[in-house]
Amino acid sequence: MRNTHGTPIWYELLSTDPDASKTFYEAVIGWTVGPKPEGEMDYRMIEAASGDAVGGLMRLSPEMVQGGGRPMWLFYVGVDDVDATVARINQAGGSVQLPAFDMPGVGRMAMVADPQGNPLYVMRGESDEPSHSWERTGMGKCNWHELSTTDQAGSNGFYADVFGWTYPDRMTMPGDMGDYVFAAVNAEVIGATMKAGSQPPGWLFYFRVPNIEEAAAKVKAGGGMVHAGPMEVPGGDRVIVASDPHGAAFGVVAPGAPA
Repeated sequence: MRNTHGTPIWYELLSTDPDASKTFYEAVIGWTVGPKPEGEMDYRMIEAASGDAVGGLMRLSPEMVQGGGRPMWLFYVGVDDVDATVARINQAGGSVQLPAFDMPGVGRMAMVADPQGNPLYVMRGESDEPSHSWERTGMGKCNWHELSTTDQAGSNGFYADVFGWTYPDRMTMPGDMGDYVFAAVNAEVIGATMKAGSQPPGWLFYFRVPNIEEAAAKVKAGGGMVHAGPMEVPGGDRVIVASDPHGAAFGVVAPGAPA
C-alpha cells in the first residue's frame, strides 16, 4: 500500500560535485551511493545499509547554477493528486518552481515552494509500494524534518491546508526563540517547525547514524562544518547540525549514551 497523502517519501541532494558528495556522505552517514549512470543526467541512488532507498544525488549542471540552483537537500511529499495539490498550493500562497511533469516509470511530480519560499517537491509515484526513506528510528534513514521559518503560524497553516498535517504538541524554547511546534501526519510525529533565527530559514533533514561523536568527526575530516552539537534532545537522542563541503545543510541523529 502506498504512503498516504502528506507523507515524506524521498530525499534529494543537489551537488556540483557528485563524486565528492558520494565520498563525504558514505563516510558520514554510512550510505552506499551508486555510480554515475549512463546518459547525460547524473542522478545516483542513495541506499541505507539495510538496502532501502533513501533518496537521490543529482548533479547541478552549470546551467542550473546559472539559473540559481545551489547545493542543498530537498524532500518529496507524497500526494494523492499532483495537479490538485499544485492548485491548492497556489491558492494557499505558495508558488510553483517547476510545473508538474511525468517521469516514465517513476511518477508525476512538481517542484513548489511554501509561502515563505522554502522549496520542496510533491509527487505521486507510479508504484503502489510504500517508500521507506522516512522512518522515525531507521538507521541511515531520515528520522526528523525541521522547518525554520520567518512566519511560523503561516507555515503551519500552509502545511495543514495542503498536506493535512497536524500539530499535536509544542515545547517552549529558551530566550526569544518561541515554541518548537511538533508536526504530524496521520498522528505520527515527523518533525517540527521553529522560528528562524538560531538556524537560517529552510528545511533541515536529520539522518540516523550509530554514533554522533564519530559522525561529527567525519564531517570535519571530510571538509564539512559542524554548526551545533553534539547535543542531547528530548527523547534521549543526540544530534548535530552540519553542512557538507559544498554548503548543503543537514542534520545527523544518533542514540544517546546508555544510562
